[in-house]
Amino acid sequence: MSAESTPGPGIPGDTGTDGARHRGKGKRRKPQRRRKGLMITAWTAAGIVVVGGAGAGYLYFKLNGNLKSVDIDQALGTDRPKKADNGSENILVLGSDTRAGSNKKLGGGTDDGSARSDTAMIVHIYKGHKKASVVSIPRDTLIDRPACTDTQGNEHPAAQNAMFNSAYSTGGAACAVKTVESITDLRMDHYLEVDFAGFQKLIDDLGGVEITTTKSIDDPESHLKLKAGTHTLDGKQALGLVRTRHGVGDGSDLGRIQLQQAFIKALVNQIKDVGVFSNPKKLLDLAETATKTVTADSDLGSVNKLASFANGLKGISPSNMHMITMPVAYDPADPNRVLLQKKKADQIWKALENDRPIPKSATSGSATGEAKGVVTAP
Repeated sequence: MSAESTPGPGIPGDTGTDGARHRGKGKRRKPQRRRKGLMITAWTAAGIVVVGGAGAGYLYFKLNGNLKSVDIDQALGTDRPKKADNGSENILVLGSDTRAGSNKKLGGGTDDGSARSDTAMIVHIYKGHKKASVVSIPRDTLIDRPACTDTQGNEHPAAQNAMFNSAYSTGGAACAVKTVESITDLRMDHYLEVDFAGFQKLIDDLGGVEITTTKSIDDPESHLKLKAGTHTLDGKQALGLVRTRHGVGDGSDLGRIQLQQAFIKALVNQIKDVGVFSNPKKLLDLAETATKTVTADSDLGSVNKLASFANGLKGISPSNMHMITMPVAYDPADPNRVLLQKKKADQIWKALENDRPIPKSATSGSATGEAKGVVTAP
């Protein structure tokens, strides 16, 4: 089933873009409710550890049995970008908005048997695992989606001028990875996915996340009300924040991405501040939740592998995280869609390919969403 994302107010941008063009009539769609975003990052998987001492064997098998994994490599075959040989890694992190099970109440809408990648990030871990760049991909970006084969072996034809988030709803994780690799020409070494219910419970298990708002937020769509000031968000509030777009910035998905990126930094701060790496009880709670709600690629599909991977990210602090949005401009034909600024984006992909910092010129002049600074980490 083809995906549709949430239309929302947009600001027409520079027409001098290169990328897929939408052939619509330019009419602004009425906002549809309950098509909201989701955010989680690879660092939340830091809760996946094996607790030592008596009963460790039982815990290992219990947690290992919780894990869900997808064999991306088998589905995509060998027609992929080469793995980097410079010590860096790329992880595609998706937030899915399936309405199945407990997610229906959180996400709203109906369970139509499909899910959408409302949030997508490329997390580039630099050699030495001390720094990271995070590139958010707007779900409303119009792209040429490649033909792909899903993990069940079903083939899906290519599509032109398709929204980015249609890749996941069409062919699942494998198609999403294939699409990202076709856009970036970068190998995605790993894949992580989390859903509404998992995100909310992970934040509650963590004990909440502290953020500061420079403006009041009142979004009836995400049911979030926050006065300007410092707050410790529980899981429900955190989910509301990363779903918020209306009444913040220009009301676009790009503004929501800016809120999500600010929340990520606050989340990383919180993980370090509460000492989850030295608190066995908190680790166990996080591990129990994360192994039930996080889906990973088969290379990370065991507790030992995921724990080792997450443990290697401990050295990355918020100050060493460079967070940007893939450069886009609003589509003049439909301001609820965005177009890839290919030349600028190519600067990003080339920098990551060579394990170098992303140049400022790569994002200058890109549409932003105008919500930067509304949420900060204290």
